[in-house]
Amino acid sequence: MTILFRYLLREYAKIFGMCFAGLMTIYLVIDFFEKVRRFLRYDASWLDVLAYFALKVPAISFQIAPLAILMATLLTLGLLSRSHEITAMRSCGISLPWIASPFLTMAIGVAMVLLLFSSTVIPLASNKAEEIRAIRIEKKPSSTALKLPQPWARMGADTILHVNSVAVGGESLGGVQLFHFDRRFHLIDMTEAQEARYVDRGWTLHQGFHRTFHPDGTITLKQFDRTPVPLTLIPEDFTTWLASDSESMTFHDIREHTNRLYHSGSQITRLKTDYYGRIAFPFVTIIMVLVGIALSLRRSGVRGGSMAMGIGQALAIGFCYWATHSIAIAFGRGGALPPVVAGWMTNVLFMSYGLYLMLKVRY
Repeated sequence: MTILFRYLLREYAKIFGMCFAGLMTIYLVIDFFEKVRRFLRYDASWLDVLAYFALKVPAISFQIAPLAILMATLLTLGLLSRSHEITAMRSCGISLPWIASPFLTMAIGVAMVLLLFSSTVIPLASNKAEEIRAIRIEKKPSSTALKLPQPWARMGADTILHVNSVAVGGESLGGVQLFHFDRRFHLIDMTEAQEARYVDRGWTLHQGFHRTFHPDGTITLKQFDRTPVPLTLIPEDFTTWLASDSESMTFHDIREHTNRLYHSGSQITRLKTDYYGRIAFPFVTIIMVLVGIALSLRRSGVRGGSMAMGIGQALAIGFCYWATHSIAIAFGRGGALPPVVAGWMTNVLFMSYGLYLMLKVRY
């Protein structure tokens, strides 16, 4: 590693740190003032509130790091151009790929950290943050701590499950309903229970009744105190996938959950789309470096834009990427695009754009 390489990497890292800290501060301040009033209504301890926001930092870092690295690229090259350092390097015969190598090295390192965050750190931290919010801040009992924003799940080709609430550990479900249909989607029977418990690797319904709908229009009602029910889902599925979404699941959990849903005949398009999208997103840092270098040097190969222009370009490009990525993920979840295409399409488009801009830079 040469002295010049270390110098460029050090300057780039300092500006990246300032951009990252600035964006993190703005995000936390907005999020804090948005939620603090609700937390104060529950007379929450400040230590619990601080712990909640501290556990949110990995997820926030995952979202703002690509924008911070793009902003840092534009600002660093702008400052180097203003002091004619790029002109000096080019006059010494240093090529543009070599000048870009410290920036790409930094981007690859950040991408690896984000991939680690996405696979393990963020799901674990987010689950712990929600547990603190529900139990220690809002002081809800653990048996009904989580209300399900997505209470419906398809269990196979002919069964639909509805759950009102789930315990933090997932071993107890409240307000369970199971609907069974025939091939023409006619309801043939329905089971309702006040609670479902996971014991000895199986689910048992408690305090409920079973309705059977006959073709002649009659209904048979049978009450029960306790009865086993075959469900392929395990407690972790309810505390992650049903209780929130795939962002609360590690990569290992998503793969296992996808396999269970696949063998039960359920739809897994949404889950696989989110999985590929989470793998692809960290590598946007490398793309943003290419785009940032090309935009900074595109006019003459040695001149950079002003600092204000760099920040404006970074915000515009970040918004375009986020909008395109969100649209692609939505198409993938809806089945209009294959999951792997939906997850990686935005990266491919912006990588092509970045390489095109790099080729337009004049040497």
